[in-house]
Amino acid sequence: MKKAIVGLMLLLGACATTPARPPVATVPQVDLARYAGTWFEIARLPNSFQDGGDRGCTATTATYTPQPDGKVGVVNRCLAHDGTPRIAEGSAYAVEGSGNARLRVSFFWPFYGDYWVIGLDPAYRWAVVGAPGRDYLWILARRPSLAPGDYSEAVGIAAQQGFEVTRLQTTPQP
Repeated sequence: MKKAIVGLMLLLGACATTPARPPVATVPQVDLARYAGTWFEIARLPNSFQDGGDRGCTATTATYTPQPDGKVGVVNRCLAHDGTPRIAEGSAYAVEGSGNARLRVSFFWPFYGDYWVIGLDPAYRWAVVGAPGRDYLWILARRPSLAPGDYSEAVGIAAQQGFEVTRLQTTPQP
């Protein structure tokens, strides 16, 4: 009898699931003309394309340029561990119905990644960008540094969305 009860408890425990997190929410609207230009990476969750191998990107920037066809040109720059510049060029398009807050970015066609603006300063001085799986997160600013209060606000937005902000690493800028 005891074995049956223990077995039943194990079976019920295996069937139990943790409550699902709500999906990541984006800002309602992004004006791509105002978003265009260069952004400095202030912090990021570690990822393989910036932190893998010999990369260890520092001095990271992203430049967005509206294109005549409605897409957005993307140029990401950083310095690797040895000071070698790394440049990745791609393009993005806004997901229909997202208010331009959800973009699909490609650096290697036909592969696309999600770029979701989840936080945005009203004056477009800083932005919080993530992905729906919460595996990517960037805090960006128009200048190489961000005031502590603004940084705290940006991190708070990411934390409220369920991102592991304790894993954020700051990006050295010149």
